[in-house]
Amino acid sequence: MTPSPRLRGEGWGEGQMNDKARALRRNQTDAERKLWHHLRDRRLDGWKFRRQHPVGPYVLDLYCADANLVIEIDGGQHDDDEHRKHDEKRTAYLSGQGLKVMRFWNNEVMGNTIGVLEAIREVLGPSPQPSPRERGEGEGRRA
Repeated sequence: MTPSPRLRGEGWGEGQMNDKARALRRNQTDAERKLWHHLRDRRLDGWKFRRQHPVGPYVLDLYCADANLVIEIDGGQHDDDEHRKHDEKRTAYLSGQGLKVMRFWNNEVMGNTIGVLEAIREVLGPSPQPSPRERGEGEGRRA
């Protein structure tokens, strides 16, 4: 069975994708909301994430442009053949755009948030923001 065009993200215009992304931001799953709480406002080592960000024909759950990193949070519906094939196609498209894709199950995010954050941190590497010392703030500075 072939996924419907809406499931594949085909046939969406740019304005429609932005509307879809806005709707998804308003209707996040519990797992998306929980992980977003830890990633928003540069809370994870200074990395900036966006949620429900359109890229091509897809809306990404979480996206860090500085690291070219996509984080997808999947529910049980992704464990059937149709969704697996769709997810493989999506990952291939995103990889072709130079993006690294990480996938986590809802239950991983809900039950092992710290482990999920550590896995993300490992892929991200060092913080993109210099420390206050590297910026010349702090020691030895006079007002």
